[in-house]
Amino acid sequence: QVQLVESGPGLVKPSQTLSLTCAVSGTSITTPHYYWGWIRRPPGKDLEWIAAISYNSSPYYSPSLGSRTTISRDTSKNQFYLQLTHVTPEDTATYYCARVAGGSVSWTPARIRDYDYWGQGTQVTVSS
Repeated sequence: QVQLVESGPGLVKPSQTLSLTCAVSGTSITTPHYYWGWIRRPPGKDLEWIAAISYNSSPYYSPSLGSRTTISRDTSKNQFYLQLTHVTPEDTATYYCARVAGGSVSWTPARIRDYDYWGQGTQVTVSS
């Protein structure tokens, strides 16, 4: 069974860098043709797609967050990561990692409803 577990700092100060880890079990993050993504839900708002990384390590970023975001992975640990720089209180959210199956040429990993396996989420608060 595919399982994803997020971990992170819980509390981050403004202007700092947020670093999150997603540990995957039950499958390999290199399995073709799956993609591994980060999605967040700010308080009282809708889910927002942040980034994804493919089975062969290609990154994809949300245009609204892309300049502050880095997604990476460690295949030896079967984990993938998110870094978000220069955080502000607007980055306060529950952060989820999730898996999605790749599609045709016109497919995008930004379509949240396509994600099939999700972690339980980790709460991140940005506050001084």
